[in-house]
Amino acid sequence: MAAPVRGMAVSSSIGNTTSFQKKTRSKLVFIPGTRPSVQNGQLLVSSGVSSLDYVIGGGLAVGTLLLVEEDRYDSYSRMLLKYFLAEGIVCGHELFLASARDHPDQIMQELPSPILDDVASMKMSEGQSQPNDPDNPDTMKIAWRYQNQPRVQTALASSSRFGHYYDASKTMDPELLQAAKYHSFYQLQETPVTTGLSSLPSPYLALLKSIQTLIQKEGFDGSTPQLRGRNVLRVGLHSLGSVLWGDDVCCKDNSAHCHALSTFLYALRGLLRTSLSVAMMTVPSHLIQSRAVMGRIIRLSDTAIALESFRGSEKETNPLYKDYHGLLYVRQIPRLNCLTSEVPDTKDLAFKLKRKQFTIEISWRALIPAFISYPASPQGFTAPNAHPPAPWVHSCGTSPNLSEQRGVKNPSGSMTSAVTGLKTQQEHNTHN
Repeated sequence: MAAPVRGMAVSSSIGNTTSFQKKTRSKLVFIPGTRPSVQNGQLLVSSGVSSLDYVIGGGLAVGTLLLVEEDRYDSYSRMLLKYFLAEGIVCGHELFLASARDHPDQIMQELPSPILDDVASMKMSEGQSQPNDPDNPDTMKIAWRYQNQPRVQTALASSSRFGHYYDASKTMDPELLQAAKYHSFYQLQETPVTTGLSSLPSPYLALLKSIQTLIQKEGFDGSTPQLRGRNVLRVGLHSLGSVLWGDDVCCKDNSAHCHALSTFLYALRGLLRTSLSVAMMTVPSHLIQSRAVMGRIIRLSDTAIALESFRGSEKETNPLYKDYHGLLYVRQIPRLNCLTSEVPDTKDLAFKLKRKQFTIEISWRALIPAFISYPASPQGFTAPNAHPPAPWVHSCGTSPNLSEQRGVKNPSGSMTSAVTGLKTQQEHNTHN
């Protein structure tokens, strides 16, 4: 291919007939508290818990629904809902909170206080040790070959900071609460709505109409321009499926409204998909009698997690879980703009509520090998004063000589050095 002539290039630029154009970045509308996903380009918001954002793929995608299966005492699931709402206030998002047990205003008064200091200063306040400084005489001296060894990282966190941190021991400043744009729905104070031909109970139908009216009125669906610029609506739904919502799925197997909650979720997802909205919903799954109903609820959600609290159970006194307050199970990860979803690194997750924050970590159960075996001894032989053989692990990497010392079975089924040692001990006892 011939090189372009300089004179021709000048003439084409003068006539503005060249096909080459300067590549410029497309202008994206910036919404505070959001960022695009690196996996699928979906717009993400933070759940308020950085470790939970890491588990579910970087954050909550706008237009999706997060299902949280409540623990038995609704302590930690309620805390996650508070973090979700507090993150919306700090980011300037609009809030909608619906509840049937506690008044939404009471839940808003319990929101945790944000920590706006630097991340490093917060880590120092949590008691984390500083790296070894050779110039500081007060630092502990260790062997040089261990100084650069990586530490065991159990906390789940992304390399880039997204969202804010909160102090669970303090409540949010009333000035921040007054500045937030917040809408509430208290089921006990709402006027019953005539269902007509709808199969939804009156509380669900009234809640769905309230959300739809708010989305259309404030322009979150793009029908009308927003006065304060483009913003995100955060919808918090507390303890749906309970008896207080007029639902009987928690009372019996063959309930009369077995499809009520799933129908409501189907309509809610339609509203979320066509608007700049994101929702978090808590459900008392331990009270729902039918597993088929709970399965439909999970499938109709985009992201689903479950919380199991150790309070009042045998695991509360188990030394294996002494550092945690409960376990977290990932039921479902959203599949948006892709064929498959991102699979978490491990499913053995545990959570704990510190004085300052709610964190999700890798459980120590994931670090302990699940399969441990013991070498078999010959039949009919019991060595005098013999101790149980030391266990050895199949899954973890060991040195080549370790298998010879602990007696691994060969393909023929005979034992190696362990049985040889036992036979020598038996012959020695016979001669004596």
